Amino acid sequence: MTAERQIARAKEVFDIEIEGLRRVRASLGESFAKTIALLQGALARGGKAVVSGVGKNLHVAEKMSAIFASTGVNSIVLNPVQAMHGDLGMTGADDVLLALSFSGESEEVVRLIPAVRRHGLKVVAVVGNPESTLAKLADVVLEIPCGPEACPFGMAPTNSTTATMAMGDALAMVMIDVQAFDRERYALNHPAGAIGRALVLKVSDVMRTGEHFAKVPPETTVLDTLLAMTKAQGGSAVVVNADGTLAGIFTDGDFRRRIAAEAGAAALVAAGNPDGRTAFGLSTPVSEVMTAKPLFIRDDAYAVDLLKVFERKRIDDLPVCDAAGRVLGVVDIQDLPKMKVL
Repeated sequence: MTAERQIARAKEVFDIEIEGLRRVRASLGESFAKTIALLQGALARGGKAVVSGVGKNLHVAEKMSAIFASTGVNSIVLNPVQAMHGDLGMTGADDVLLALSFSGESEEVVRLIPAVRRHGLKVVAVVGNPESTLAKLADVVLEIPCGPEACPFGMAPTNSTTATMAMGDALAMVMIDVQAFDRERYALNHPAGAIGRALVLKVSDVMRTGEHFAKVPPETTVLDTLLAMTKAQGGSAVVVNADGTLAGIFTDGDFRRRIAAEAGAAALVAAGNPDGRTAFGLSTPVSEVMTAKPLFIRDDAYAVDLLKVFERKRIDDLPVCDAAGRVLGVVDIQDLPKMKVL
């Protein structure tokens, strides 16, 4: 098989799975809303989501349960084989079982249903065949009408598992909304790693202050501004009005660009073009060359919001102000990896 044919075949797989997702999206309706209602009721009673499947769907169940647990829906994975040998004891009458089986005929999952019924659980069948045995045993049928598998033999779970995982994601994200699950609670479930730190830390925790923060009044010369930046070992100086409010920012990038412009202007003057003259020099007040009214961020914002600004605006330094608009510090993007936020 040529490289071109390999790539073409890979694109076919993507096309099949994209089309499968479109079909499932179009099918969303009353059964989805009923599933959300069952999950809400279970959580209100102190219950949980129990997700089960066999084979590849057991891996999907693990992923689905993990996204539930991290976003405020108490959840466990129930291996249907182990369930019949004691693990049913992990379930309770207030729980909801999400049983995954694309065919709806997986023997291990079908045999699980009468057993969980005796424990009092409600059952949602997540199936590709709404007429299957599993569907007939369920309280709610959440259909996955994704179409054929991408496998040429129609056997290996590909399209169906992708669509089932997407359904789990949709349930979890809607549950975030209906529970009003907020960022603070999400952070409590993610205390480690860069995600956790970005969610827990405030801008005030990562900003530069004191001797590491170059802050100058508008009348400061460019030379003295550069010296302040050097002393602070930073790439910018925040220009602050007499009342403590933000006037502007001057960065080493600004300086380099002005030097380059000055060199170009000097070349024009040397060529006999007087319009090339500029007023820029080391004695120029920084207020004349700073970026006035720059972007800034509040000190009580979260570090995750800070990361979004850096990513969206492609900047390296961001002044920090309080609720009254007074400058408190600056965030230098180079500091964030050291704080394990990036």
